[in-house]
Amino acid sequence: MQPLAPEERNRAFTSTKKPEVIQRQRLGVRYHAEDFAVAERPRRFIEAFAAILKHTNYRLALDHYVRVSAKCSRCTVHCQVYAATKDERDIPCYRSELLLWVYRRHFTLAGILRARVLGEPGLTDERVQEMADAFYNCTACRRCYLQCPMGIDHGLLTHLGRYILSEIGIAPRALVVSTREQLTGASGNTSAIPVPALLDGLEFLSEEMQEEKGIEIPFPMDQEGAEYLFLPAVSDFIMEADTLMGNAAVFRATGDSWTIGTKYYDGINYGLFYSDHVLEHVLQKVQAEAQRLKVRKILIGECGHASRAAKYFYPTYCGGRDALPVVNFIEYTHRVWKEGRLKLAPEVITGRVTYHDPCNIARPGWIVEQPRELLKAFCRDYVEMTPNRRENICCGGGGGTVSIDEIRPFRTLVGGRQKADQIRATGAKYCVAPCANCKKQLRELAEEHHIDCQIVGLHDLLYKAIVFQ
Repeated sequence: MQPLAPEERNRAFTSTKKPEVIQRQRLGVRYHAEDFAVAERPRRFIEAFAAILKHTNYRLALDHYVRVSAKCSRCTVHCQVYAATKDERDIPCYRSELLLWVYRRHFTLAGILRARVLGEPGLTDERVQEMADAFYNCTACRRCYLQCPMGIDHGLLTHLGRYILSEIGIAPRALVVSTREQLTGASGNTSAIPVPALLDGLEFLSEEMQEEKGIEIPFPMDQEGAEYLFLPAVSDFIMEADTLMGNAAVFRATGDSWTIGTKYYDGINYGLFYSDHVLEHVLQKVQAEAQRLKVRKILIGECGHASRAAKYFYPTYCGGRDALPVVNFIEYTHRVWKEGRLKLAPEVITGRVTYHDPCNIARPGWIVEQPRELLKAFCRDYVEMTPNRRENICCGGGGGTVSIDEIRPFRTLVGGRQKADQIRATGAKYCVAPCANCKKQLRELAEEHHIDCQIVGLHDLLYKAIVFQ
């Protein structure tokens, strides 16, 4: 799909009717699909749903959700997609009810008996397709969860719906292709970066840092017994050189031991977006590399979903209470700065700076104040977006949708419209977004909405402020 022309974009913003780009989005996602008849999809969906209920604990949540009201629509006030479309299909509780209806109708005694007595039809292919479209309109930012009076986690239901669909071969092709390369491809990572290219790129960055800073700043490779195994979003190795240099500079300043493994070096885990099987297998690859190198902790780079996937699910799939600790790089940098082991030159950054909270690390209240304290230590003019912190507005590309390039017009003109307005209102020269997916989406927003603001990582700016002793 091509970006909208300026006049078409203006109509999308000013029209009181549903913008054409919304309908184009609904028809534009290229789904991976297994080779079976469309008529078989409802049966296969129910079989996959039954298997997931048997082997997981999703039933506990579903049994609660079907007993409470999921139709009050208070969640609409926090949904940026609905705010742009005004389409009932984008109301979070409407979308959740699509899946809850299937559970109620096919997996509860009351639903089964009611269907027999009243002759209610079961799941149809039209409803399966509606779920596929609805679940991938959602950014899974979970902002609506904060407003639900019954505590229904619509983000969880979106994930479960995507998981079931993926089990019958329905998932965006972009996610499937990337995870296949990560799990079974020759490179073993989502960006298909081979080891020689990785080593050459990091050697070049070390040389550049030595020229700029006058000291050697290495990227340790395959160092057994290091304290930290560093796993950034693998796309950082080809797209975020400044972030990586900031990461390496922090370790050079503190002297702590860290390493990058050549057997596995991708923090991305798209399983969080659509498949628990993928989520588990990727984390097992992390575990295997950690065991090979005998590290003591896992350090995730500036990536929201990679951090959440490892922090909350690595113990589930890789050792429980005995699992290695998972640390986000911002946590590490903030801690060593508070301990006095990292010196930052004050007011090095003179342009106005604002901060975007990535949903996956801010919504649970995990990483909220740490980056703000760091930025205020060396930025002269720091301003906040409104709202912020746990109630931040999603970049518009969450839940893996940023990887689906064919829906870029929808992401930038609909899902990300409120975020673009937020950034513009700050007048900031730099917008710090410590997440690989957020950076991609926000840069596309800045381009589409003609916002004069540079999207950077936290460690991009930290690199300019670190004082080496």
